[in-house]
Amino acid sequence: MDSKSNRYKPSIMMEQHKHSLTKSETKIYDYITSHIDQVLYYSLTELSEACDVAEATLLRFFRKLHFKGFQDFKFALAQEVSSKRTPNEENSTYIEKIRNYMVQAIHNSYDLIDALALEAAVKTIAQAHDVVIFGIGSSGIAANDMENRLLRIGKHIQAVTDPHTQVMRASSMTKETVVIAISVTGSTKDIVDTIQIAKAQGATIIAITNYLKSPLTKLANQVLLTSAKESPLDSGSLITKVAQLYLIDLICTGVTLENYEQSVEMKHQISENTAKKLY
Repeated sequence: MDSKSNRYKPSIMMEQHKHSLTKSETKIYDYITSHIDQVLYYSLTELSEACDVAEATLLRFFRKLHFKGFQDFKFALAQEVSSKRTPNEENSTYIEKIRNYMVQAIHNSYDLIDALALEAAVKTIAQAHDVVIFGIGSSGIAANDMENRLLRIGKHIQAVTDPHTQVMRASSMTKETVVIAISVTGSTKDIVDTIQIAKAQGATIIAITNYLKSPLTKLANQVLLTSAKESPLDSGSLITKVAQLYLIDLICTGVTLENYEQSVEMKHQISENTAKKLY
C-alpha cells in the first residue's frame, strides 16, 4: 500500500472518491459499504459476481483508491474493522471462541463435501503414477502433511512449496501428471500462475480451496471444498488448516482403501524400517 492509503482508512478513501466514480464503480461502492463483513471473506471472483461487474473493473476501482489491488484493499479494510472492536470483544472468551471456530470448521466442511467429487478425486490420485502437491505458506504445511500421509502407503508423490521450484516442476509435466493445488482463497498468484503452466502441459488439476469461484477453480478439473474462510488479518490460522487437514485425511483414507492390501503391506514395511531409528 502506498503512503496515501496508509494515511487513510478504506472507508474514507471510498468516500473521498465517491463523486468521481463511474456507474460500475458506484455499484462496487454501494455493495462494499453495505456488506463490509462479507467482503473480508470474498475472493475477487466472488466479489465480481456479487457486484455484477468485471474483475478488471474491480481492480481499476481499488487502484483508483490508491490500493495495489483487492488483497491490499481487503487487508486495510480488515485492519479498519478490527480497530473498531473493543478489547473485551477481542479477548473475553477467546478459548471458547477458538474451540467453537475449529468445531464449526469441521462441521461446515463436512456439509460441503460432495461424495461423488471426493470419490472421483480419490480414484484419480490412486490411479496416477505422477502426483504433485502445490501449496504456499500455510497451505504448504498442509501439502507437506499430505505428502507424508501418502508416502506411508507407498504412493509416489511430491509436495512442492517453493514458487520457483513449482514453475520448474510444472514445466516438465505431462497428461499423466495429477496436480493437487491447495489454496485457501484460490487467488494466490504464484499458485494460479503455476497451475496455468501445468494445465498447458496437459496435467489434471485437483483444487482444494475454500472458494468455489476463484481463478484457481476456473483452471481445475476437480474441486474439493473446505469451509473456514479467514479474514486477511487471520491468514494462516490453525482453524483454516484444521479444515484443510480434515479433507486431506478423507482423501488419504480413500486412497488407502483403493489400494488396501498394498497400503497395509507398505505401512508394515515402513513401520519396521522406521523402528530402527528409535533407541
